[in-house]
Amino acid sequence: MARIAFIGLGNMGLPMARNLARAGHDVVGFDLNEAARAAFGNCAASGAEAVAGADAVITMLPAGDHVRAAWESLAQAAPDALKIDCSTIDVTTAQDLASQLPGMLDAPVSGGVMGAENATLTFMVGGDAARFAEAKPLLEAMGRNIIHCGDAGAGQAAKACNNMLLAISMVGTCEAFILAEKLGLSHQALFEVASRSSGQCWSLSTYCPVPGPVPGSPANREYRPGFATTLMVKDLGLSQQAAEEFGAATPLGARALELYEDFVADGGGNFDFSAIITMLRGMGR
Repeated sequence: MARIAFIGLGNMGLPMARNLARAGHDVVGFDLNEAARAAFGNCAASGAEAVAGADAVITMLPAGDHVRAAWESLAQAAPDALKIDCSTIDVTTAQDLASQLPGMLDAPVSGGVMGAENATLTFMVGGDAARFAEAKPLLEAMGRNIIHCGDAGAGQAAKACNNMLLAISMVGTCEAFILAEKLGLSHQALFEVASRSSGQCWSLSTYCPVPGPVPGSPANREYRPGFATTLMVKDLGLSQQAAEEFGAATPLGARALELYEDFVADGGGNFDFSAIITMLRGMGR
């Protein structure tokens, strides 16, 4: 059993912290939001108090600025603790933090709130291999797939690339269903063909953007997330920031970001990102 400080008890952090506690670890939480602290229960009065004496410190925060500010205070309170950031932030910030805090791991996740609740997340981890081996049992209490991607920042790089690909494939899947509708082809017929042939992808077979073919997809729940469009815009922004910084041509990623930003501007920010099909339908001639 490890004593773990978990900082950031939002929609993702709260179920992740609960899963660590269910696995038998002594988890002390902290969040600036009083309601989040009340929801978890076993919380300290401050981040510094939460991490004092901790074997491991895990952060799950909204953005790079929050992560940087948190670790400036937390690192001094627990200098020898295993340090894991599960937030989704830019690669450069993750690398900077690792250079300041040797042994720190960047470990963003994929799987959304449902994955966090069911402990089926995928962790993409960057950092020292020995530290990764030490952290893996803790991550396995929260996820199903734990992948060491390379040196510091590699976890964030993998997350940026994966979610850019996800956004592009979802837009393409939506366009295919919209064209099928215009051609008089049923949703089920397209699904049966594409899911068994060269059009197969996760956005189709697991997260189908129309109701019916995949009962568990958000399309069957009026596009309640899932993975909110505002979060997809954030991740696409990080991918394009990295593309510009490191000189990669990503024209489809850039266009996907524009489309999702338009969807947010149209009021779609709190819907699942697959709901972009509703905007794309309206763009037809």
